[in-house]
Amino acid sequence: MPSPADDAIDMQRVRTLFASPARIAASAFLRREIARRMHERLDLIRFAPDSLLDAGCGTGDDLLLLAKRYPQAKMAGVDISPAMVNTARAALTAAQPFWQRLLAALFAARAAARLDCADFARLPQADGSVGLLWSNLALHWHPQPQAVLAEWRRVLQTDGLLMFSCFGPDTLLELRRAFATVDDYPHVLPLADMHDLGDLLLQSGFTTPVMDMEKLTLSYDSPHKLLADVRALGGNPLAARRRGLLGRHAHARLLQALDDQRDASGRVALTIEVLYGHAFKPAPQTASNGETVLRFMPRRPE
Repeated sequence: MPSPADDAIDMQRVRTLFASPARIAASAFLRREIARRMHERLDLIRFAPDSLLDAGCGTGDDLLLLAKRYPQAKMAGVDISPAMVNTARAALTAAQPFWQRLLAALFAARAAARLDCADFARLPQADGSVGLLWSNLALHWHPQPQAVLAEWRRVLQTDGLLMFSCFGPDTLLELRRAFATVDDYPHVLPLADMHDLGDLLLQSGFTTPVMDMEKLTLSYDSPHKLLADVRALGGNPLAARRRGLLGRHAHARLLQALDDQRDASGRVALTIEVLYGHAFKPAPQTASNGETVLRFMPRRPE
């Protein structure tokens, strides 16, 4: 049976789930769509960073877009999966003109981007070295979001911009309901809402945070296809997850529970709640005695 630590994310399991780029390739359509919507939000901000970091760079698709948007910016990416980092490195190298690839081969400093396999909460970047920190659908995979936000603030320059997206609490709502008919194990990530994340941004020392949310609905003609796409999104990294396969009868109950949720058109819906956030790193305030003062907003009472 599940333990009291149902919500604990196993980081080694996250690394395993994202060890194969081919395994998650079928979900790229969602990440590309969310990236497009993030760029629309970025259009509203007058900002030209000299450097940028993609936290959770995956196979490098977002870095390629950011390189086109900010061609003069020094680029870097981190991901917890070595395979993702290697795939991103190959994609960025292939996108370079031949003369740039030649320079990169001769001079390591001319490489398209610095790519590291790293934990979001322990970045290799120096203090205040990043102008724009970008993260697309990655924050919810970490067990300590506040530690991640504090680390992101550390590496940002003064007045640097954080822009991120992540899943909200109604994501995979239909799947959560279906699994509830099968067993008591946690099968779907517990996810923070946008108000909680806004509070965390303030507590981590960011200023003028802006959070918004939208719900997307994916539609399937088959529960089997729905489950395949959910697996491609990542899977279940919870420490208290059920080990092993469901078994034939339990799997049949799961499929039936999804079938029972078909809409009037006969299709099975899957909700994706997407949270978007951006905030700036403020200049430190200095007291009369020369000490640096950081102000944190207390959490609003419920």
